[in-house]
Amino acid sequence: MSPLAPQPTRRVAVIGGTRIPFARSDGPYATASNQEMLTAALDGLAERYGLQEPGAVGEFVAGAVLKHSRDFNLARETVLGSALDPRTPAYDIQQACGTGLQAVIAAANKIALGQTGSAVAGGADTASDAPLGVNDRLRRILLEARRAKSPGGRVRALAKIRPGHLVPDIPRNAEPRTGLSMGEHAAVTARAWGITREAQDELAATSHQRLAAAYERGFFQDLVVPFRGLARDQNLRPGSTAEKLAALKPVFGLDGPAPTMTAGNSTPLTDGAATVLLASEEWAEARGLEPLAYLTAYETAAVDFAGGDVAGGEDGLLMAPAYAVPRMLERAGLGIEDFDLVEIHEAFASQVLATLAAWEKRGLAPVDRARLNTAGSSLATGHPFAATGARVVATLAAVLAERDGPGRGLISVCAAGGQGVTAILERT
Repeated sequence: MSPLAPQPTRRVAVIGGTRIPFARSDGPYATASNQEMLTAALDGLAERYGLQEPGAVGEFVAGAVLKHSRDFNLARETVLGSALDPRTPAYDIQQACGTGLQAVIAAANKIALGQTGSAVAGGADTASDAPLGVNDRLRRILLEARRAKSPGGRVRALAKIRPGHLVPDIPRNAEPRTGLSMGEHAAVTARAWGITREAQDELAATSHQRLAAAYERGFFQDLVVPFRGLARDQNLRPGSTAEKLAALKPVFGLDGPAPTMTAGNSTPLTDGAATVLLASEEWAEARGLEPLAYLTAYETAAVDFAGGDVAGGEDGLLMAPAYAVPRMLERAGLGIEDFDLVEIHEAFASQVLATLAAWEKRGLAPVDRARLNTAGSSLATGHPFAATGARVVATLAAVLAERDGPGRGLISVCAAGGQGVTAILERT
């Protein structure tokens, strides 16, 4: 039997996206679970694009970074509680802050290969409803008691419990390899690249101003659905200016000279969820839906932050996009100057500025700031870890469509563990 001839890949269209407003942790969504938030975003998407009928969506891919044990099958449970056909397959994915974009990539690959005509990708995270783990010493004692062969053995094991064993393990925003928080890693990188406080505050203020302007012109009308009393991102500060942000005290890098990172130029802990609808051109045409843009390339990378960042080097925890983007552009035969829009996830203003500097050092042209995060980004919206990638994809696709002409957009997302996920969207 002759081997099957390779089939050409199909173009992957971004049809649209829906998210709930993002909220600061321990605020309006304090009691909302990942599943509840993700269901709200998914239901908004289903209502907007008529996805309720059987077989409308081929697959749902989503994830969360902070997960309870009950969230072991988050994507599938979300489908079962949503307006989607309960026969829609679903699975979880996780790559820290890159989760949402990796979910988009995973869904896109199946569409490109002709394995499904449509898919929804997304993510959710809550810093408010974070899981609390049993103290590891208590866990070991309880397991010892469970393994005991007699009541006396169980009593002897449980007698080892001390008051200190009852203190729960709370999720820490720290890298296991270094013990440093993401903010402390970013502070090291900021010093290594010479990123100034003034530049960080200016970028943060611009993010708020652009997000506010986008809301005012109605840009998010089709992208954001109200949830628990919120209609806009709670972290948004329309009146932010570099001068106001300059009054805030540094919170990261306090062990070094002249710390520059504050709560104002760093993203807050955030709760939220986002989804994005992807499809083949045939699927979209059959339903009378016009694609906002097409996903044409993607790339991931990782850096040795454990050796480099702690030692004061330039390859910090959040610097993997400095390698992923040049590699992706070389493969695509493109340069920065070929992009009308650039979306860089703003974990910290210093990380964005360091990434821009690293791209230039590696031979890419400077990014025109007028094309960077034109509708605001994470410093203004907030950053529910797994939801950010879907938010960025849907936002960039909508901005490209708003221009009403051909265009090309670049996406760059940094992630914990020294990883980066990047992609290209195009509108023809």
